[in-house]
Amino acid sequence: MGGLIVSEERVDSPYDQPELYDRMLDDLDFDQAFWLRVAREGEAAGRGPGALLDVGCGTGRVLLRLLDAGIDADGLDASAPMLARARERAAARGFHPRLELADMRDFTMPRRYARVICAFNAFAHCETVDDQLRALACMRRHLAPGGAAVVFMSFPAPRYWSEPDGEPVLEREITIPGSDHRLQMWDTRFKDPVLQLQRSRMEIRELDATGAQIATHRAEANQRWVYRWEMELLLRTAGFPRWEIQGGFEGGPLERPDQPMIAWGYAE
Repeated sequence: MGGLIVSEERVDSPYDQPELYDRMLDDLDFDQAFWLRVAREGEAAGRGPGALLDVGCGTGRVLLRLLDAGIDADGLDASAPMLARARERAAARGFHPRLELADMRDFTMPRRYARVICAFNAFAHCETVDDQLRALACMRRHLAPGGAAVVFMSFPAPRYWSEPDGEPVLEREITIPGSDHRLQMWDTRFKDPVLQLQRSRMEIRELDATGAQIATHRAEANQRWVYRWEMELLLRTAGFPRWEIQGGFEGGPLERPDQPMIAWGYAE
């Protein structure tokens, strides 16, 4: 039973090894029903095309499930390896969506969409206000009449900022299919509450059947967290004529710090 990782390796971004990323995260389904509902609502809007654009689509965790459900969906991502993996996986299913290598802060697609989505905290990679406004403005410009941009963001609770820095946190553990080896994802965080910025040193460890660590993969990433009133101001400044902030996937108000924040920005 060979190991998935053959050597210890350090890369700049966790998105440089998309197959490993898929191993750890592709089976996450906590939000899949929500995004399918968002897509179906876009189809039913009736004022433009029913298409959907997945901004920061990665290897297609959400996008491929939408294609499987018959949704007309495109995607874009700033990581060439992640996008190549998405294209390969889509083709294996018989799909050939438009997948563009592009920065969410500056992209141009040839059509407009009923829904533009940004899932799984991808928006947190916009580290400055200028980055955030440029990304939201691009999403708005790509909406068809009556369309909506939908952004998912985790909502850091107050205790998050007081948790100690520099201590590895086990975020996820899986068993490699067909093997007795396990993969663990550890995140060592360094937080700046003034900048609302999290700098992460991530490590994926492979363990054998005895629990011995036999290989590692390390990378770093930054995320900037956004709170409710800040998000409303961003949507207004980015030119959305109407917006709504929801808590969780059922469409209710954002009332508790354990709810994810779902931001809707509507076209005219």
